[in-house]
Amino acid sequence: MPSTLLTPRPEPGHLLPALAGGVVLVIALPVFLVAGWPLGGWALATVLYVAVHALDLVLVRLGNGGKVFGVLFKALGLLVILVAVAASDKELAIAAVLTYALAYTCEFGLSLAAYYGKEPGR
Repeated sequence: MPSTLLTPRPEPGHLLPALAGGVVLVIALPVFLVAGWPLGGWALATVLYVAVHALDLVLVRLGNGGKVFGVLFKALGLLVILVAVAASDKELAIAAVLTYALAYTCEFGLSLAAYYGKEPGR
């Protein structure tokens, strides 16, 4: 008998988790302003988050091959950009990485909850 966690489920929608990550970014702006953290870090994280989701919209039209390529391309693109920023401004890169990670973690958590919240095989 297969485990409930391993039983496939239908793919949940991506809009609500992506919007929740965006809300995290919006809430982070006043925190950056009050704390005096580098605003460029918040802006970079926000631009990267929006760019990744815009790329998702394009790649979804390419089918499964586009999705596989997209995962690799997005990860490498983020890595290259963040390493380049870290080479020139460490504080800016740390602020961007932490802010992006917080938004992505919120999105990922909601995606997992939506996936495992559905009945298997429906």
